[in-house]
Amino acid sequence: MSDASVDPRYAPTAAPKKSVKLSWSDPVFRGLVWQVLIIGSVIGIVWYLASNTSTNLANRHIATGFDFLGRVAGIPIGEHPIAYEPSVNSFGLALWIGVLNTLQVSVIGIILATILGTLIGIARLSRNWLLSKLAMTYVEVIRDIPLLLHLFFWYGIVQTLPVPRAALNPVPGLFLSNRGIRFAELVWEPAHTGTLLAFLVGLVLTAFVSQRATKVQEATGIRPAVWPAALGSLLVLPLAVWAIMGAPFTWEAPTLRGFNFQGGGTLSPEFGALLIGLVIYTAGYIAEIVRSGIQAVPNGQVEAAGALGLRPGLVLRKIVLPQALRVIIPPMTSQFLNLTKNSSLAVAIGFQDFVSIANTTLNQTGQAIEVIALIMLVYLSISLSISLFMNWYNKRIALVER
Repeated sequence: MSDASVDPRYAPTAAPKKSVKLSWSDPVFRGLVWQVLIIGSVIGIVWYLASNTSTNLANRHIATGFDFLGRVAGIPIGEHPIAYEPSVNSFGLALWIGVLNTLQVSVIGIILATILGTLIGIARLSRNWLLSKLAMTYVEVIRDIPLLLHLFFWYGIVQTLPVPRAALNPVPGLFLSNRGIRFAELVWEPAHTGTLLAFLVGLVLTAFVSQRATKVQEATGIRPAVWPAALGSLLVLPLAVWAIMGAPFTWEAPTLRGFNFQGGGTLSPEFGALLIGLVIYTAGYIAEIVRSGIQAVPNGQVEAAGALGLRPGLVLRKIVLPQALRVIIPPMTSQFLNLTKNSSLAVAIGFQDFVSIANTTLNQTGQAIEVIALIMLVYLSISLSISLFMNWYNKRIALVER
């Protein structure tokens, strides 16, 4: 039958178009309206605050902008990892030195606090009654004392050390006095830079070989030996570069001249007190995190390892701690962030970290908004970097269902 013979009454008709009605009862429409209102309100508030601030600054003839970073600072800085001259260098370089000082105390503090906190956390679970009680006393006492008092206490202890002429000399090349800690320092030369770069290359090569060995083990059940490649990459390669570039190895020991030591490396009393206070205080919290992480591992794991004849130390390193890390890492990240932010209390004992130098810059330039914005930006960047690294590591060690 042809199409012309089809009765028009039975011919198919197009589906009616649905009309779109915007109704407050529609959750999608209601959510969209609320989002627009909230975003609009935030933008309006920010615009009002910025406009009001700009008007007030203009009325009071206060300069704005970051041009002050290029002006000569004139701020004396006792500890500067890079070359700095107050009468020549700018505020920008002075603030950068403050960032480096903050990073220095934060990185060293995180490493030492992690080691000390882990040891104390393990000691709390020891079967030795005395060791366990000592660890528990440490945790309970340290966490109940404010960090600022820790800093004052250790700074006072450092100030009680003898003068440089009567400095303590526990080992050759190391002197302890109220001027700080003086120690023998390696004279850095280009050969040492080349050796360090070779070692970093060796770390990358070792990680690559280890990853390949893991893939082979997953595929065949047999793991190839990684130690020959690690030995060659981490030891032989750097030593070869060092020998080819002349093998320099010269130490500069501190010597007493006049009323103080000259030469060698130095740690100021302020840096030492800040580092000791941060490490001891943060280690108390890390110890509890480690203890809870270890206790989260099922006892059956330990009992099964003991049934196989494994020694307690081996069980802890190979079975308990790797599983406990999945519980330890998230709260440990918070403690790393706390240590970094708590380093800003250095201003209380005179250590020139970023906050201390920024406060001096604010007083000399009067540009509070810009300086406060820089402080917020620096600490936000450092905190985000720590969080990103720890989240990456936490994701890397997470259990993956196959």
